[in-house]
Amino acid sequence: MTDVVDGRTGGRHRGGPGDVAERHGLAHVPLIDPAGSTGLLEVLRRRYLLSLLVRREIKARYLGSRFGLLWSYINPLVRFLTFYFVFGIIAGRGATVENFAIHLFAGMVIVHFLTESYSAGMRSIIGNKGLVQKMAMPKEMFPVASMLVSLYHTGPQLVILIGACLVTGWDPDLVGFGAALLGFVIILVLATAMALLFSALNVLFRDFGRLVQNITQVVPFSVPMMYPYELITERFGTGIWHTVYMANPVVEAVLLMQRGFWVNTTGDDQPAYVESAFPADLFQRGWIVLACCTVFLVFSQWAFSRLERRLPEAIG
Repeated sequence: MTDVVDGRTGGRHRGGPGDVAERHGLAHVPLIDPAGSTGLLEVLRRRYLLSLLVRREIKARYLGSRFGLLWSYINPLVRFLTFYFVFGIIAGRGATVENFAIHLFAGMVIVHFLTESYSAGMRSIIGNKGLVQKMAMPKEMFPVASMLVSLYHTGPQLVILIGACLVTGWDPDLVGFGAALLGFVIILVLATAMALLFSALNVLFRDFGRLVQNITQVVPFSVPMMYPYELITERFGTGIWHTVYMANPVVEAVLLMQRGFWVNTTGDDQPAYVESAFPADLFQRGWIVLACCTVFLVFSQWAFSRLERRLPEAIG
């Protein structure tokens, strides 16, 4: 208890926080932990703070650069040309897959978005340790901001992809647009989930980053973009290995993106080609994969909330 001065009488009386709240009409207002969080919902509620973090990270990435955002076009273009030269020309995929360049790049766009999102998200807590330790804010804000920065840099790659499709005689349809959108949403949800989970694990287990580097090296080769889906069915048929291969959600997302962009550049024999280039239940599998990725996002949020209070101390 403390002595409190009554502003109306000038007298003193013994009182506590409850008395102060009553005199100022604040007794009905609940006390809220400023560091408390309701997870991703709190991140959405603080959209302005999230936008500040995104803008700051974008500026930091190009600090001192003469070309700035132009690197978002140069880097994927160089990566595409490298893969196309190796697999399209040297390995001869360009002779067996019509418009192999579109087939390849449609997959590269979302594979790069995924790997960039979870790699940057993994480093986001450690990279912002000053804010994490000193400011009362939802810590999910940092991996989500990193994911949004990666999404921002995916825009130039989509521009390159659409331009290449138009040059090769792209004839888009609503089904294709729906397929591409579904594939992109799958990766968006998966990338957010992985960024959340990896950001916390990387703080608590510093060797976790090494594991993620290995995952990043494997991902491009585990999806049908450098090789056609038909190659998988030829090797494995519809057996257990085919099931294991298709259990990768990135495979489904890549196939959906190819259905949206690559297929509509393949000419008049498209229906017969589509039948062999994709699984018959492509869209049904897509919705199932999206549901599974959503469950994984819920799990990642739960795991992050369980580990969150250990992060400021563990970050060092």
